[in-house]
Amino acid sequence: MTETAAAPKSRRQWVVPDETFDDLVFKYTRDISRQVREGRFDPIVGREKEIQDIMLILLQRGRKNVAVLGSAGVGKTAIFVKLAQVIHDGQVPDYLKNARVIELEMSSMAAGTLTRAEFEGRLLPIIKGAAERNATKELPPIIFAIDELHTIMRSCDASSASGVSDILKPYLTAGDLHVLGATTKDEFRDFVAKDPALDRRFQKIHLDQPSAEESLKILRGICPFYEKHFGITVPDEHLAKITEWTTKFMPRRTHPDKDIITLDVSCARQVMFVGRDTTLDLNYVRETIAVEVGLVAAAVD
Repeated sequence: MTETAAAPKSRRQWVVPDETFDDLVFKYTRDISRQVREGRFDPIVGREKEIQDIMLILLQRGRKNVAVLGSAGVGKTAIFVKLAQVIHDGQVPDYLKNARVIELEMSSMAAGTLTRAEFEGRLLPIIKGAAERNATKELPPIIFAIDELHTIMRSCDASSASGVSDILKPYLTAGDLHVLGATTKDEFRDFVAKDPALDRRFQKIHLDQPSAEESLKILRGICPFYEKHFGITVPDEHLAKITEWTTKFMPRRTHPDKDIITLDVSCARQVMFVGRDTTLDLNYVRETIAVEVGLVAAAVD
């Protein structure tokens, strides 16, 4: 990836000064855009249509908030990284050039706090700082990513983020925040959709499970990074066997998550028991799947 120029600083006097805002972002969020610039992620393969749909929503004047809905393991949170990578590569409309994708980590903000006021004392300046910067349109937009979006609802009382929706709602109404959330369809229905005012502020994008063929394309795209990490060679026919066998023996788990995990663990077995500078033995793929589903390795075929 080519290095993206740092976003320019405005000369405005902000309610939340740049130094304060940047310090809070550093302490209590995950700056996905910065991590992409540092090369911390493998390329995310696929989901081009969903990314295009997300960008279309972010370009709108109102309701610039996205709820990505899908089953566990289909790659909902990978969408955060994919969007940041596309922005970093400059493959976005002008309005989104140099946009920052920042994941709000509620557990980090809640860590060490004794009262709700302390928690909100960390969260509110981040929300206000992003909202006032987005409102001026003088700087590239800040896009907040929220994993497990349903946990911000007051009804989700087991979460440290419970009630954050009440803090976000005024800014979502004004259109000064861009929020990209991810959760399952069931959890969205059970928690978020029960608040009609918040529900209508999010446009939904549904992530279907990739087919075995689509998952194989994903494996082919990321395989070179696993080969480099482990120092081994993975034949293409082994990737095809991974998607074939996970489809057959792990029907309750989802592509591509089960395929990526199987590839990762199989490579680790190869390095542990044979070593680097070798070719992945298909028997280690069998063993990995057998352990996962409670079979003997010989039964995986």
